[in-house]
Parts: sequence; structure tokens; C-alpha cells
Amino acid sequence: MSSHIHLLCKAINGFILSDVMRDFKKFTSKKIIRTLIEEPESGREWMLRHFQKACANLKRKQECKVWRDGYHAEIVETNWFIKQKINYIHNNPFIEKIVTLP
Repeated sequence: MSSHIHLLCKAINGFILSDVMRDFKKFTSKKIIRTLIEEPESGREWMLRHFQKACANLKRKQECKVWRDGYHAEIVETNWFIKQKINYIHNNPFIEKIVTLP
């Protein structure tokens, strides 16, 4: 997706999902910014400016903000629900016309 991602994940070994999401966002933010700085990318200047502007009204000092705060978690309790979410994630780029085949 161009503005968000879909994940089907599970916190294990005593971890809490909010901690997993925090660490995921922290790791991927650093990797995305580092990649934009180091690799040639046609829209990198625009993206870096966008991520920098996202910090304008933050209380804590931060140079770039890639992810929005929070996340939308849904509890998975049935196999039917898992299959529904997997199909949605798989078909969503096709429905949004990002790819030509699902």
C-alpha cells in the first residue's frame, strides 16, 4: 500500500503487542531514513522533507517521523477470521490498482 501496511502478527514469549509494534516502527523508521539518505531514489528529497515536516509539532526532539502514532489491532480468534484477513491483505494491492494481478 502506498500510505500504510497490513500485518498479521503475534506477540510471543511474554512480549506485548504494543512493544512489538513500537520496536518494529523504530527499526523500520531508521532503516527507511538511512536507505533514503544512502541510496539513489527519485523521490527521496520529497520523502525526507515530508518525514521532517511530520516532526514540526512534536514535543520531543526528533528529526524524521515515518509512522503515525498508534496502530489498529484486531484480535484473531478463528481460522475464518485469519483467512479473511490474509485474503484482504493479498488482494488489497490489486483492488487499489497498485498491481495488475492479485
